[in-house]
Formats: sequence, structure tokens, C-alpha cells
Amino acid sequence: MIDFIGILDTRADTLARLVDSASRIKQDRGLHRSALTGMRIGLFFEKPSTRTRVSSEIASVEMGAYPVVLGQHEVGLGTREAVRDVARVLDRYLDLLALRVFNHSVLVEIARYAEAPVVNLLSDVEHPCQAVADLQTIAEHRPLDEVVVAYVGDGNNVCHSLMAGVTLLGGDMRVVCPPGFEPSARFVESGGDGLTVSSDPRAVEGADVVYTDVWASMGQESEARARAEAFAAYRVDGAMFGLARPDAIFLHCLPAHRGDEVTDEVIEHPGSRVFDQAENRLHAMKAILLELLG
Repeated sequence: MIDFIGILDTRADTLARLVDSASRIKQDRGLHRSALTGMRIGLFFEKPSTRTRVSSEIASVEMGAYPVVLGQHEVGLGTREAVRDVARVLDRYLDLLALRVFNHSVLVEIARYAEAPVVNLLSDVEHPCQAVADLQTIAEHRPLDEVVVAYVGDGNNVCHSLMAGVTLLGGDMRVVCPPGFEPSARFVESGGDGLTVSSDPRAVEGADVVYTDVWASMGQESEARARAEAFAAYRVDGAMFGLARPDAIFLHCLPAHRGDEVTDEVIEHPGSRVFDQAENRLHAMKAILLELLG
């Protein structure tokens, strides 16, 4: 693996290795403690972050690397300086470039002009680091080649990476969303027979995992009211979660808008694994860094 820009571009054996590596690291947090000693990890954030920033910084430090955190106000990526120029300059300083951006095309251009590995910390198309942690969390509950995952909500970047990962590793994925909010056709086509897309909230019935995300992501604030109306029937509440298997787990990439896409009852349900999922972002990030630099 040269870069980690999207699950759709990742081989099944590589993705399985990342999930397995993250699981082993979780069992022994001291594992690989000095594996990246002397490495310089660039972390660029065009969008605010909690889990991604903290997990990336801690993952770097705990494996001996030195994280350099940059924001858009410092770099002026694509405004003060051309993307290709920033890529070639940072490439001279850093061993890996990890970026959280609005537009996926920025990542593609960075990867084109930088020789160092490029990691997608989030874009408008995919959220692959989140997907590795998601798959790790799911694997703690049920084998990935047997699992049925029901994602309820917007067919967004989180949905894209999750559906690509679940189907790539042999699981079944159901995307449940209101008409007009379906995931990208390119991702739907890649899902093959393991993927179904439905507008019926009852499609969560019998699922092993129920997953949701916010209705309006960063940059979509102006659409919040219209989206709230469109998604009103897709709130994951106790009744909807009750349609899944009795031992089903609930996942959310966080932050959650309690009372909108999910109720307190479900977030605090004994089957909720949202904080295990958040913790796994750290272990998943370590696995990704090791795959690219170790």
C-alpha cells in the first residue's frame, strides 16, 4: 500500500491485515512502541476534529514518531499557495502526509506530487481511517465475512467507506436512506451482491450491526432544516434498534446529535459500542501508519 486515500482503492488482503493489526495493537498498547522512531508525520486539518486529531497525534507519539500539526490558516492550501507546491515542499520535510480536507480532489493532487505516503483523514468522498476502526469494532462482535450491517441515514463519506469495507471483506451491507440521499453510484456498483440500498427503515430487521451518522455534516449547515425533515423517519430509536437481532450492536462515528439521528436510549443502550469504536480510532491509526512506514 503506497497511499491510504480510500477503502475503494484498497485490496481485501490489505484491509484485512489492517483490521487484524489494529486488533493486536489494542491487546498490547506497547506493541510497536518504537517502530517509527525518528519518523516525521504531517497532520493537516482543514476541518475541525476531535477523534481524528487526538488519535493521529497519540498514534504517532506512542510509536516514536514526531507529529507536525498544521491548519489551513497556516498553510493556505489552494489559496495562499498552490496544492501541488505545498505537496512538494512538505514532501521534503515529512515521511508521511495525513490530511483532513473538504474536497477529495485535494488528496488526489497531494498524492500525485508527493513521494511520501498520503493518508486520507477525511474528505467529502471517503473516511477510510474511520472505516478501519469500524471494521475492527464489528470484528470484536461477529466475524466480518458473516456480518449483516445496516447503515441508516445519509449516503455520505462515512457510508461510502463502511459499505466498501464490509462488502470487500465478505459481509452484507444494507444502506437505508430517504430517496435522494443514496450513496454514490460508484460505491453502490462496487458493493456487488453484498449490498442493498433501501428507503424502508424496516430494512434494519435482523441486522447484526446498526450504524448511523449525523444528518448534516460540516459544510452542510445551511441544509440542516431540510435534511431534518427528510430524515425524520430514519432516526435510530429504541423501536428501530429493536428490529435488529437481540444481540445487535449500535455504532456511530461521533459526534452524535442526540435526539436527531439517534436517541439517548440507543446511545446508552447496553448494545452500544460507540466508545469502543472511538477508542479503536487510535489502534486503527497505528495499524495504518505501520502499514505505510513500518
